[in-house]
Amino acid sequence: MNIAKQLKEKNIAEYLIYMWQVEDLIRALGCDIDVIREKLISTFPEAEQPALDEWYGNLVEMMRAEGVKEKGHLQINRNVIQNLTELHGELLASTKYPFYNAAYFKALPFIVELRQKNGNQEESELETCFEALYGVLLLRLQHKEITPETDTAMKAISNFISLLANYYEKEKKGELELNEE
Repeated sequence: MNIAKQLKEKNIAEYLIYMWQVEDLIRALGCDIDVIREKLISTFPEAEQPALDEWYGNLVEMMRAEGVKEKGHLQINRNVIQNLTELHGELLASTKYPFYNAAYFKALPFIVELRQKNGNQEESELETCFEALYGVLLLRLQHKEITPETDTAMKAISNFISLLANYYEKEKKGELELNEE
């Protein structure tokens, strides 16, 4: 819970990937708060447990209510993607951010290829990027090989998403000027 809060304030991209991990962890524990208490919450210091119990309990309830117990993402996480997508469009439309445009167009061929491979044309480009980054994270956690081609693609996508996350932080602080003057 504290990790999520810190990440949300510091790096929205890392926050989103962390929250996807939390969703998968909850699924792996059967969306059962009693199992989550026993296997996860009990491993934390006693003083932190009540807050964690409430946080995980709320997430379990949201996952049930939103029908994402098996797959998919919570609305709070889909809102992050939506906010980033809106900012992405504004950054692309602005002439003030050529480095952002360059990073996007460098990543674009990989995004197009990934969208063709996964066959989900409904998914936003940003969601495709996050799915790819999350997939590679899971492969690394399982100590599986990452091909050089995948590594090249992930570097371009990661660079692009990192820039977007930085601009998101600047926008939050009121430091981003998108309008042409």
